[in-house]
Amino acid sequence: MPPPPVPPEPEPTRPADFVYSGELTQGGWIKGQVPFGTRNAFLNDTPLELDSSDKFFGAFDRDAGGEAVLRAEMEDGSVKTKTLTITRREWNIQHVNVAKRPSGSSEAWWKRREPEWLAIKAAREKLTGATGFSQDFIWPVKGRISGHFGRQRIYRGGEAGSYHSGIDIAPGHGVPFVAPADGVVVLARTGFSLEGGLIIIDHGGGLNSAFLHASKLMVEEGDQVRQGEHIGNVGSTGRSTGPHLHWGLKWREARLDPLLFVGPM
Repeated sequence: MPPPPVPPEPEPTRPADFVYSGELTQGGWIKGQVPFGTRNAFLNDTPLELDSSDKFFGAFDRDAGGEAVLRAEMEDGSVKTKTLTITRREWNIQHVNVAKRPSGSSEAWWKRREPEWLAIKAAREKLTGATGFSQDFIWPVKGRISGHFGRQRIYRGGEAGSYHSGIDIAPGHGVPFVAPADGVVVLARTGFSLEGGLIIIDHGGGLNSAFLHASKLMVEEGDQVRQGEHIGNVGSTGRSTGPHLHWGLKWREARLDPLLFVGPM
């Protein structure tokens, strides 16, 4: 007798409402799946990229307000929404009794900086199809944390300086660092005036990692990298006061706290 036919694989179930998890706080993130039948999805007014399984990633800036709204425009013309409560955080704010330096840069400096800024902007706008955003991130390197996300100075007269947009890790000069999640290298160059040796990895879903001050780059633009793969070595290139790795995470225009992706070291 012929063997019985193999039953077909069941179709994956799709949710009727938003399914999500994450760190719903300032500098945090959310990932999940939109309702079945979604045509377009948004976090507040920002479009969400959906993969082939309708999974998405979104995030909340350091100064995000107390609420955010997930919105799905359905194929039948209806709209589904989910209101999220975004908790506020206490940041390391230092009040210093000195005047803030003038922020204007010289024309000569900007002539050098503008092409760098445009290259970084273009790299972060690339769509690569990466799906590393769905992974649990790992530390790119372990060592002393010399700078935390969100730290900021308030100068005499109440004028605020820029907040620290990532996390600084100081394991020592030349120590290898790795990709915290899968992705595609969208920028890998040396000689940037501020960043020095710079690597940017697109993790998909609008999320990217930037690694600054590297002494050596082990990847090239266009490379696909896997979580844990050696991508560079710690250095003190660019505007840096000592060897360390600055790791920044960005979703769209929102800057995020890497500690909320990896947890305590």
